[in-house]
Amino acid sequence: MEVILRYMDGADSQGEAGTRYQRPYTVPERLDLLRGPSSGTVCLPPHLDWSGNAVYDLDAPGRVIDLYRAVLIEAASPQDLYAYLDERVLRRLWALLWLPAQLRKAWEQRFPVLAEISRITAAA
Repeated sequence: MEVILRYMDGADSQGEAGTRYQRPYTVPERLDLLRGPSSGTVCLPPHLDWSGNAVYDLDAPGRVIDLYRAVLIEAASPQDLYAYLDERVLRRLWALLWLPAQLRKAWEQRFPVLAEISRITAAA
């Protein structure tokens, strides 16, 4: 598995960096548009979670992290983000979320406050 991850993060088979397919990720226009639920139970639609366990208790720390990760990775449109993510919760969880590097980079480029959260957390 380690070899596969290194290949995916590195150059293509001809040694040229940046020529491989990069999955597009959805990023909202503004963080304040994220006004999804911050507590209670949420059931994600199949296009966001096809695991068979798409019901999330936002009051359970592990499940809220799972929901945020699933929505951030699988969102097909900004409306998915607006419906299921909350700005305050996202800021609180940002440093705890394991996300693909491309996704994290896209969000942190658009929202420097998230990059700052990552920087502060990494320095601690």
